[in-house]
Amino acid sequence: MKLIECVPNFSEGRNKDIIDSITSEISSVSDVKLLDVDPGKDTNRTVVTFVGEPESVIEAAFLAISKASELIDMSSHKGAHPRMGATDVCPLIPIKGVTVDECIEYSHKLAQKVAQKLNIPIFMYEKSAASKERQNLANIRKGEYEGMSKKMKSKNWAPDYGSKFNVKSGVTAIGVREFLIAYNINLNTSDKKLASDIALDIREAGRAKRDKKGKIVRDKNNVMVKVPGSLKSVKGVGWYLEEHNIAQVSMNLVDYKTTSIHKTFEEVREQAQKRGMRVTGSELVGLIPLDALLDAGRYFLNKQNKSTGVTDSQLIHIAVKSLGLDEMYPFNKNEKIIEYLIDTDSKLVDKTIVDFVDEVSMDSPAPGGGSVSAVAASMSAGLVSMVANLSFNKKEFYSKRKKINGLADRAQQLKNDFLSLVDLDTLAFNDLMNAFRLPKKTDKEIKFRDTQILTMTKLVTEIPLRTLEKTEEAIDLALEVLKIGNVNCVSDVGVASEMAYSAAYGAYYNVRINLLDLKKEKAYSNQIDHKIISIISSMDNKISKIRNLVEKDLSSE
Repeated sequence: MKLIECVPNFSEGRNKDIIDSITSEISSVSDVKLLDVDPGKDTNRTVVTFVGEPESVIEAAFLAISKASELIDMSSHKGAHPRMGATDVCPLIPIKGVTVDECIEYSHKLAQKVAQKLNIPIFMYEKSAASKERQNLANIRKGEYEGMSKKMKSKNWAPDYGSKFNVKSGVTAIGVREFLIAYNINLNTSDKKLASDIALDIREAGRAKRDKKGKIVRDKNNVMVKVPGSLKSVKGVGWYLEEHNIAQVSMNLVDYKTTSIHKTFEEVREQAQKRGMRVTGSELVGLIPLDALLDAGRYFLNKQNKSTGVTDSQLIHIAVKSLGLDEMYPFNKNEKIIEYLIDTDSKLVDKTIVDFVDEVSMDSPAPGGGSVSAVAASMSAGLVSMVANLSFNKKEFYSKRKKINGLADRAQQLKNDFLSLVDLDTLAFNDLMNAFRLPKKTDKEIKFRDTQILTMTKLVTEIPLRTLEKTEEAIDLALEVLKIGNVNCVSDVGVASEMAYSAAYGAYYNVRINLLDLKKEKAYSNQIDHKIISIISSMDNKISKIRNLVEKDLSSE
């Protein structure tokens, strides 16, 4: 499946009826999911996020831009945020199964349609820009709505699509970018100037360089010389929120992997402290990728000398509390984290233990041995993480803390990998059954059906193979955590090892039975067979070693 995200910013944040009318256009398109609507009263701007199949997203974006042009009059618009159009900016972000180049093609398709049918001039920006000067949205937006008519008459600033300034709707920027985190940090002041001063020091573009007399320094071409800010890939301004009577440093993290949300928070906190202020919290405008919050959680746990080998929920909780993301509004992870919003399908792993076991016990072949093996393996990894975390804070193991934390981290990742395989195993089997149900009346249908059956048979073989391969890593982790020497947890390590061993044989049996249907694929079948025999032989040796160690430890008690 191809998925792209669209995050249009509309210049209306106060009139709920107008906002609802715009978002209703988006919701009316099939294969599109509206993820988030984030209006701002003071900015008079609403950030909307939706995701879907590319063609459907382009259609939904066009309808929303059209409705915004109908309902928003820029000639009377006022707001704290820089803006130049009723739909100020409309970025496309590749999410799944689609390349940046493909997204760029879609962005031009949307831009051309908007310009031709709605008479709105379009500037292409970021990865869709025709020149380096137009990559940065701030360059395009400079002068804002009020100065755009004059700006467009300049040869260097003719729009990419359309030519005549639209007095009512202004202009719009459309382009492809990476995932952007819109992030605001709250200060214990209502002084906008102080927030702006921090923004100038931290944003990548920096501030104007001044001489000893305070005069702006210019180069030989009379171009202003700037002192770069402290944070790469960060854009920022300061503003005042009347609704909350606070000043904020408002930022766009255009590459959160270069400059993380927690690094940004810490830098603003230090800058505020220098000026006699403090940070009271922060807020997300729109959505955030899961890994950005998980990394923040690990960062703050490290600062507290705590183990980072904990669940995703715990990492998210510590990130939210440390960043103060719930200061102004409750933070709902299912509404703010993009992966949780997109992935709403019912899962086996979300069932209670009773419901899962009941599902296994029914008269249907899936979920079956493959999913059960993955569950057993996840329990093994979970126990390893538990033992590592129980050992982390014990004084006698302080010298081994780095290693223990690494074991806990890896065990948590393995646990998540195994849990994903629980559902993948069942989904693959169901896809195989669907392949068998394909029509076979014509030669073309028969050929297609046979191809699908072969593809799906390989898939139902390879998924338990992935489980089997990972069980060897799970039992290796159990052996490593056993070496820590926490005598109170010997039995737990023993159970973790046995669960990994049991899961390995369960996965092994599933691979073997599926290979029976791949006899004609000799090279493929032989390769897989050689691999699983090697892994299972290794598992036999490792469980024997661990059993001896566990028995020895238990006998010495």
